[in-house]
Amino acid sequence: QVQLVESGGGLVQAGGSLRLSCAASGRTFSNYAMGWFRQAPGKEREFVARIGRSAGSTYYADSVKGRCTISRDNAKNTVYLQMSTLKPEDTAVYYCAADKGYILDTTIIGYEYWGQGTQVTVSS
Repeated sequence: QVQLVESGGGLVQAGGSLRLSCAASGRTFSNYAMGWFRQAPGKEREFVARIGRSAGSTYYADSVKGRCTISRDNAKNTVYLQMSTLKPEDTAVYYCAADKGYILDTTIIGYEYWGQGTQVTVSS
């Protein structure tokens, strides 16, 4: 079992930046690839970014590519999502998730463990 707790969300003006954090506990953090997803009101949860076990590989949704950076610190059992040049359409609840698989996966069902989410609101 892996427990995930997100933090760092909040209200920010368009063009601003936020860094989300996700602290993991339970099983060995470095055994999992980590992902960030988001869900806007009335919309399905969607993939944002993924990072491999050793942080050697990252992958981004086209909607955030160039504006977001995913990183991890295995010594701190934490994964981060640095977001910049935020837009109102980035408003959503952001979730981190853990995947024990080795194949790049951007689907919800590919991730075994989920956090409770943190709200990001971008005002225009």
